[in-house]
Amino acid sequence: MIKQTLGAAALAAAVFALPAQAVEFNAVQADKTQIAFTYKQMNVPVDGKFRKSAASIAFDPAKPQAARASLEIDLASIDAGSQEANDEVASKLWFNTKAFPKATFVSSSVKALGNNRFEVAGKLSIKGKTLDATAPFTFKQEGTNGVFDGAFVLKRADYAIGEGMWADFGTVANEIQIKFHVVAAAAAAAKK
Repeated sequence: MIKQTLGAAALAAAVFALPAQAVEFNAVQADKTQIAFTYKQMNVPVDGKFRKSAASIAFDPAKPQAARASLEIDLASIDAGSQEANDEVASKLWFNTKAFPKATFVSSSVKALGNNRFEVAGKLSIKGKTLDATAPFTFKQEGTNGVFDGAFVLKRADYAIGEGMWADFGTVANEIQIKFHVVAAAAAAAKK
């Protein structure tokens, strides 16, 4: 009986001495990822989305300070509700997609806010301008996937989106809410 107890204790000690596994969510699932937006035109909310984007994430919820993220949006893939609207926002006065086809975000830090809430900070580049940006987001694990949901307000005038006759905020509001939903699969990696 004592030998069995000692044997079980030795086995348990050996199991617990193995290096712990950290889970890093790093395989973005493009088909489940969406970048959307809401703005007000003549004080009426209008929703839209981008149909093409590419994201890269390395996120371990136990070590958020080590997380990295980048996002690239194909601005010509915009769905603003109609072909006429899509053509207009691709024009020189709005995104000028011929000269600036992509918007990019590259993170510089991620901090934990508690209760599966985080904040990412980094550089957002649109239409040739790069500015600091922060966005709060939530994280939840669903099986082997991590789901990231967040939103932030972009001021279109900061990036010269909507120039000339469109610069008037009475027609199209300056504030645009950007919403992101990113799904990434996990890969196990030994803790260092």
